[in-house]
Amino acid sequence: MKKTLLSIGLIISFQCFSQNILDSNFTQSPITLTTSNGDLFGTLTTPLKFKNGPVVLIIAGSGPTDRNGNNPMMKNNSLQQLAFGLADAGIASVRYDKRGIAASADAMKSEADLRFEDYINDIKNWVSLLKKDIRFSQVIVCGHSEGSLLGMIASKDKADKYISIAGPGKPANETLREQLENQPEQVKEIAFPILDSLSIGVTVSNPNPMLAALFRPSVQPYLISWFKYNPQTEIATLKMPVLILQGDQDIQVTVNDAELLSKANKNAQMHIINGMNHIFKIVPENNKNENIKSYSNPTKPISTQLLEEIISFIKQ
Repeated sequence: MKKTLLSIGLIISFQCFSQNILDSNFTQSPITLTTSNGDLFGTLTTPLKFKNGPVVLIIAGSGPTDRNGNNPMMKNNSLQQLAFGLADAGIASVRYDKRGIAASADAMKSEADLRFEDYINDIKNWVSLLKKDIRFSQVIVCGHSEGSLLGMIASKDKADKYISIAGPGKPANETLREQLENQPEQVKEIAFPILDSLSIGVTVSNPNPMLAALFRPSVQPYLISWFKYNPQTEIATLKMPVLILQGDQDIQVTVNDAELLSKANKNAQMHIINGMNHIFKIVPENNKNENIKSYSNPTKPISTQLLEEIISFIKQ
């Protein structure tokens, strides 16, 4: 789904490949989830000689984000680097293309029929699939950006641990309203009544063509299904160990978002990572140009502190 809410503010993914790769420290192999609407394709990364241990299910963010954290216009390999870093520490992982994206494109429903719950159910089914694999002692769900909310909803009563990276702390309609506040008055006068209507579950016919990318009729049911979830409410229900990670140079999700999530779940661990942006890269402070450039740099490594915090949490 390429033109939904966070296409205004959140940047996303790239067509990826699925093949066996042999590295000195780990191997990669294809893994498939069969659903009633088509197969979802992913990559299982395991340390060499892996026999038994935890596995992390990595969930990408919004828009056309593929399993590696890339989109058709920007390649940064953030999620791939996360998987490789986990493997170096002896931890297996699965990352996958969401329905409608990259290798899982054929599993897409029509836009008018797609709901936020479809992505939630996919995650639940991935967790169930991994739980059946005797090699895995625990299943940890790790959601990035929009994937944070999806992951926390799907994790309840299913996952052993949950990790949020750069997860919004407010409902999506509130985030969109904040983004629209920076638009000209003419745009806000048109957009806000539509947003208000969708927020109470009522579709709007014939929205202004100026806002078709956000509010076209076929996408409105999806937005309604998304808007009804509050990340603070959802994370408060989680009884398993929870880790919240947020970079202080993130220009898409703020430290305040992480704090809202942390306050909602008093037992959660939270770490603010100095210098880290939305795609896990370390960038100069308050330098938007360098920050954005990192979205197209697949060789720039991700934060070592991010990896250390995740590895430590998993091994607790």
